[in-house]
Amino acid sequence: MKLNSLIEENFRLAEIQKAALRKLKIKTVKDLLYHFPVRYGDTSSVKNIGSLEGGENAAIFGKISGLKTSKAFRKKIPMAEAFIEDETGKIKAVWFHQPYIAKIIGEGAFIKAEGKVSERKGELYLSNPKIETVSKLPIGVGDSLFGERGENYTLYPVYAESKGITSNWLFHKIQKAFSSGILDEMIDPIPEDILKKYNLPSLKTAVIWIHSPRRKKDAEAARKRFAFEEIFFIQLEKQKEKIEYEKNPSAVIDKSEKDLENFIGKFPFKATNAQRKAISDILADFKKGRAMSRLLEGDVGSGKTAVAAVAVYAAATTRPNGQSFGNLQTAYMAPTEILAAQHFESFIKYFSYLNISVGLITGSGCRKFPSKVNPLGWTDISRTQLLKWVANGEIPILIGTHALIQKTVNFKNLALVIIDEQHRFGTAQRQKLAKKSALAPHLLSMTATPIPRTLALTIYGDLDLTLLDEMPEGRKKIITEIVLPNAREMTYEKIREELKNGRQAYVICPRIDEPDPSMEMALLAKSVKEEAKRLKKEVFPEYEISILHGKMKPSEKEKVMNDFKDKKIDILVATSVVEVGVNVTNATVIIIEGAERFGLSQLHQLRGRVIRSNHQAYCFVFADTKTDKTLNRLKALKEAKNGFELAEYDLKFRGTGELYGQKQWGISDIGMEAIKNIKMVEAARAEAKNLIEKDFSLTAYPLLRQKLSHRQSEAIHFE
Repeated sequence: MKLNSLIEENFRLAEIQKAALRKLKIKTVKDLLYHFPVRYGDTSSVKNIGSLEGGENAAIFGKISGLKTSKAFRKKIPMAEAFIEDETGKIKAVWFHQPYIAKIIGEGAFIKAEGKVSERKGELYLSNPKIETVSKLPIGVGDSLFGERGENYTLYPVYAESKGITSNWLFHKIQKAFSSGILDEMIDPIPEDILKKYNLPSLKTAVIWIHSPRRKKDAEAARKRFAFEEIFFIQLEKQKEKIEYEKNPSAVIDKSEKDLENFIGKFPFKATNAQRKAISDILADFKKGRAMSRLLEGDVGSGKTAVAAVAVYAAATTRPNGQSFGNLQTAYMAPTEILAAQHFESFIKYFSYLNISVGLITGSGCRKFPSKVNPLGWTDISRTQLLKWVANGEIPILIGTHALIQKTVNFKNLALVIIDEQHRFGTAQRQKLAKKSALAPHLLSMTATPIPRTLALTIYGDLDLTLLDEMPEGRKKIITEIVLPNAREMTYEKIREELKNGRQAYVICPRIDEPDPSMEMALLAKSVKEEAKRLKKEVFPEYEISILHGKMKPSEKEKVMNDFKDKKIDILVATSVVEVGVNVTNATVIIIEGAERFGLSQLHQLRGRVIRSNHQAYCFVFADTKTDKTLNRLKALKEAKNGFELAEYDLKFRGTGELYGQKQWGISDIGMEAIKNIKMVEAARAEAKNLIEKDFSLTAYPLLRQKLSHRQSEAIHFE
């Protein structure tokens, strides 16, 4: 048996088992060994056979006898049967679809069995129990007939299963791999001094302990080692990327904060201390002569766009090296056309008094400010004309969607790349933008998605981190209420009062269309289209109601958003498409339907749509659940001081995949265990940074280099 040999070369498999293994992503013996348990069962409260009751899950120890294969009477299902006996009684065990059990367990062996106690015709039996032979029976199982020869043997692994492959099957195949001597093939890539420093087991020991722990401590030590290893390799990749990028020469932008005071003074609000610190960090990076790589993470409404505008101003008012004319250029990429258009409008306000041209490029068309006809407004222009002006440097600021990274878009003096909502763009897309310049452009990534510090340090290990953790002066905290079904009518009256005062409201629904009731497992949740009709007919007939969702054409979405901004629409019923960046200062109320279907971070972002002014804002979280667990989670939304606190809460109680609505970070479940441990992440980061700074090519660490090369060849992206 070899690590890289295919599973089917080593074990006889039925077609259903092959399909199940494909689903579990187990192709080779190595994949099997790295299919770690999701949890461990504990037999410390072992029962005697005589005390078993129907319907319970139980663990027993005893002697096995009467092993045989047979077929179920009616359905002819192949199965194994046996009796398990201890000093208090005897019980039958049946394994459906697992006739091999009768062949791999020896008659009269001592075994450990755990499973459901079923009942048929008044007789108890164990249905598909997890079974394993043991050399000795544990100490103190009832009044053991086997005396003091036993041992404390309480943990057993439970694996993720798929139809045709049980946890039990996986356990036995892993044990068979162990007995083949395959562990001797496994060479530890992590340097021994690092293992010793953090008291981590070797690779071989960790593999044994994770699958066959004798004590809880063994299992924990093994999981800790594999969690550290995963984060360590991510950090090695990120530190290499960072140093590689910083090697590139970059435009020197030498501006002092004093130079920028006039520009900052024109903001409609006073810059916060956090914004000033962020600006200071960016200006310091600009002067170094090597490319900046910085992540600006700020809560919804904390003023990231204003910080970005200062960075753009610094670039746009700097001449290209050695020239007395022209401007350095900025590419500003946003994830949606609505947001790109909104930034275009914002930047016109920031830069109109300076006579600096601003362009917009999206899939729907192109615009330029200022217009020759109207110097205070923008005009639609052809794509060809816009690309020509960008290529010859006449447009210093270009805002757009993914259209920015198309091959036809070329810059003359690109010095700064800004990416809004960083997590929506992959590394490859960032690199495409970076390659559009002879000099490496400075990179400023921004996100309003609250990310726990450990996750940010891991997935953005190649970026320096700046936090905006203050709100502009005068912003009032959103009043958040959890609304159960019996309080709907009262809540609608509160909203009516806001509408009477000339304010506007969002209503967020999980679906676009009503679910098909004939479809099994259909998501029974409110839909945008039906909820808009119901609200117009039954609740707010006197107000103008419209809808917005992802299936609408960009031009339709833009018209709806403009009508909402211009107060032609009082209530906008939408999907979470409004989650990112949409800015309507007069909207002060948001209702979120089916709130239990969203992650806390997403709820927080949706709520942020109504914190765009100094008016009091309200968020009504409509929940159809009554379970304490869900209600407690929603209460965290009400009580948390900011998005970062919420992110930490969701990480602790739900896991990061839940936090962002999908597992998009490319980190395994065991790696996520490390993400919950700031000390482990910081240790892995420090060790990786130290190694790469001393030995960039890892010449002295061939095993590390080999493993890193293998990971990169699999093209794993962490966004």
